[in-house]
Amino acid sequence: MKLIVGLGNPGAKYARNRHNIGFMALDRIADDHGFSAWKGKFQGSVSEGRFGSDRAVLLKPETFMNNSGQSVQAAMKFYKIDPADVIVFHDELDIAPGKVKCKTGGGHAGHNGLRSIHAHIGADYDRVRMGIGHPGHKDAVAGYVLRDFPKADEGWLDDVLRGVSDGAADLARGDTGRFMNAVALRVAPPRSGTGSKGPKKPTEAQPKPAPSKPEPEADPQSPLQKLMDRFR
Repeated sequence: MKLIVGLGNPGAKYARNRHNIGFMALDRIADDHGFSAWKGKFQGSVSEGRFGSDRAVLLKPETFMNNSGQSVQAAMKFYKIDPADVIVFHDELDIAPGKVKCKTGGGHAGHNGLRSIHAHIGADYDRVRMGIGHPGHKDAVAGYVLRDFPKADEGWLDDVLRGVSDGAADLARGDTGRFMNAVALRVAPPRSGTGSKGPKKPTEAQPKPAPSKPEPEADPQSPLQKLMDRFR
């Protein structure tokens, strides 16, 4: 059984914020895979379901980002889940928009939601880092993550959310390679005809070699005969 956590802030005011991409990912997974309706539990919202025979619980902490660990810890205790069976979806400033990376353990890199989870359950859980890009200066980070995704980002954002949902069952089974492939197929689908060599380039005309000069024929007369001919 897996506890899959999406990080964000509760309420309509924050629903489309960059910081809420973790919530968005879980909403897409719940809708696409027929999970139960969301219910208030563990200081958050919970939806339960299965990926085939594998049971999973989706959790959106509603403690606000800075206290996400309280909700995660409460759910883990109830379901008797170890940190190794926790997967957290979160926004990542240091990854370009539209890019997704997976990670197990390590630091929180200043992310307040991860910082709280570290404090409550340790660092040994899996993460799906969903790139939102960086505003360019650390003083601009707070305002940047708490602003909505602009319309220009809607295309790649929809592709990423569909991709993580496509690969959710593989992720829950621990196959991050197949999960990442599912995301890639949405974000950067192969072009039609990929692999074909295409039309051959016309063969360039090769310059014809210059005609060789005929070598002079060998004179059959001997030097003595030539001398005799001069005095005839």
